[in-house]
Amino acid sequence: MKEQLRISVIIPVFNEAQNLRVLIPFLRQYGGDFIVDLIVVDGGSTDDSCQVAESLGAYVLHSEIKSRAVQMNLGAGHAKGNTLFFVHADTRPLKSFAEDIQKALIKGYKAGCFRYRFDSPSTLLKFNSWFTQFNGVFSGGGDQTLFITRDFFNTLGGYDSGFCLMEDFELVRRIKRKAKFHIIQKSMTVSARKYENNSWLRVQLVNLFVFVLFYFGTKPEKLKKLYSTLLNYGSNS
Repeated sequence: MKEQLRISVIIPVFNEAQNLRVLIPFLRQYGGDFIVDLIVVDGGSTDDSCQVAESLGAYVLHSEIKSRAVQMNLGAGHAKGNTLFFVHADTRPLKSFAEDIQKALIKGYKAGCFRYRFDSPSTLLKFNSWFTQFNGVFSGGGDQTLFITRDFFNTLGGYDSGFCLMEDFELVRRIKRKAKFHIIQKSMTVSARKYENNSWLRVQLVNLFVFVLFYFGTKPEKLKKLYSTLLNYGSNS
């Protein structure tokens, strides 16, 4: 990548005020001059997510539809950077995230993500996170974040707004058809809150079940309904 890295961070949110109070200052502090804009796309929060984001200097957009795919596409449409970095509000990137992305782009990668670990001492969750180092069929979930050049994202047509679940895997699947997908071998920290509201085994079985249905073409609306029915995922899902 010959031109200077200019990152647009895009954060889709729904009732994430508490996480935004930590995440936005972190991104600004460690992203430094690489961060061109920081865009929070709200899906109808009933807490003070929007006020918190604005007070911390983020550009806030309001989506009429609560859907990560729709929200992230909306954010991308307003981005000014040459590279998009999609981050969930409960994710904590590395201090070196901007430099790590730049190195990947210099090597010629157009898109990729990070490994992750959970904010939990659970041995079972350590086992889960160990697999995020591999670039396999399960790689590229939203918890791993996604960096992608804006031109490549636009060429792909962005996220498929018809997906109300699994939108991240669907996009990564299309990315891999066009380019090499790169996993940066450094671990970010992600929230274990889904596992705190459900047993480890239950989450694993539901994830596998939904992923298999996704792989065989089940409609996104059905996937979302099943996921919401089978898991207690909390008000932020």
